[in-house]
Amino acid sequence: MKHRLKKIIFLTGDLLILHAALALTLFVRYRLIDGQQDLSSYWQGHWRYFFGVFVIFILVFYINSLYSLRQMAAIKNFTRRTFNSVIAASLLAALYFYTFPRADIAPKTNLAIFAAIALAAFLLWRRLAYWLASADAWQNNLAIIGNNEKTAALVASLNKKPALGYQIVQIISHAEELADLEKNIRAKNIRIIVLADDLGANEIISSSLFSLLRYRVNFISYTNFYEQINEEVPVESINQDWFLENLQEGEKNYFDFFKQSLDFIIAVIIFLISLPFWPLIALMVKLSSSGPAIFTQERLGKNGRPFKLYKFRTMRVEGNDGTMTVVNDNRITAIGSFLRSTRLDEIPQLINVIKGEMSFIGPRPERPEFSADLEKQLPFYNTRLLVKPGLTGWDQVSGEYHSSSPVDTLKKLQHDLYYIKHRSPYLDTAIALKTIATVLGREGR
Repeated sequence: MKHRLKKIIFLTGDLLILHAALALTLFVRYRLIDGQQDLSSYWQGHWRYFFGVFVIFILVFYINSLYSLRQMAAIKNFTRRTFNSVIAASLLAALYFYTFPRADIAPKTNLAIFAAIALAAFLLWRRLAYWLASADAWQNNLAIIGNNEKTAALVASLNKKPALGYQIVQIISHAEELADLEKNIRAKNIRIIVLADDLGANEIISSSLFSLLRYRVNFISYTNFYEQINEEVPVESINQDWFLENLQEGEKNYFDFFKQSLDFIIAVIIFLISLPFWPLIALMVKLSSSGPAIFTQERLGKNGRPFKLYKFRTMRVEGNDGTMTVVNDNRITAIGSFLRSTRLDEIPQLINVIKGEMSFIGPRPERPEFSADLEKQLPFYNTRLLVKPGLTGWDQVSGEYHSSSPVDTLKKLQHDLYYIKHRSPYLDTAIALKTIATVLGREGR
């Protein structure tokens, strides 16, 4: 509840700043400080056009995770993202004004003043927002049952994300310490109890925890709490029962049908629009190095069905041993690096989407030989094949680059399972918007 309230406060603060920036812009632009002219007439003439600018700002802020309490932890990065978001929103606002020009206002000067005021105001407000989100008044006090590797993982995660507002009051290692838990619930206002261990699962322990319900505390399992604060599934702590309890695939039938229909329509439209550029990109690829312009490779689709994936080739053919791509891979050509960063190399995958082999959004498709090896190393790796692979996905917009190492592959799987469990029109829209921001920021790999 506090998380939702925080986000509402931040959004409300942003809207107030946008309105205040517009008012101050009008004061400065039309010299209303002397009081000889009325603000209201200028306000009515400008607000209806600047409302579109406000929408652009809020949308850009959302895409860049400025409403994410998890992202607030890295304050330097958060400040940089705020600065970049205001600049990007201002440029989009300029495009908006000149796409729909109005004769009764002068957007060029007004927008420049507005952007400068908004930038200064947002940098100050976001600093204040970080302080508010981390203040003691917002803390949710919690206790953890169990002191093990799971507990250590939770402590590390919460230390990295103070803006989430969780304060660990007590960690219970032994059943004898449960007596102190009831005292702390009353004295220290513990509201959440995370179950990271069953401490032997005997009847006395169960009765002790059951008796605490009268204090209106919330009990939550380790896996659910970890998923809540990290937006990924802790694969090492789940078993087959987790899949049976959490993956309600029968309830996704209508969503999957709607998504497949929308994928087909959008893919056809983009295919027809982009088709004239295919020969130019193919020529650039051919000139960069010898080999075919279109790269094909077998990948695994939904339920493990193999298919041929199409991409514009970004690597040299000579000396390519077919191993997984690594950071700064010297096999990538100059034009290949550009195609990867702009995601233009993935345009031929529109054919895969039209054929129904892929979706726009889903887990990254893997090669069969790699998938077989990873299934041996990582539990439940191939459960990611319950849905169609995608051109982009939850892992790709997580803000982290994951290599082919076992540790990074585990992180990718945790994001993939989170997506499979929570996939919805809202989550797909969020991933699509964040992908657009990634492409425009040239952050692709």
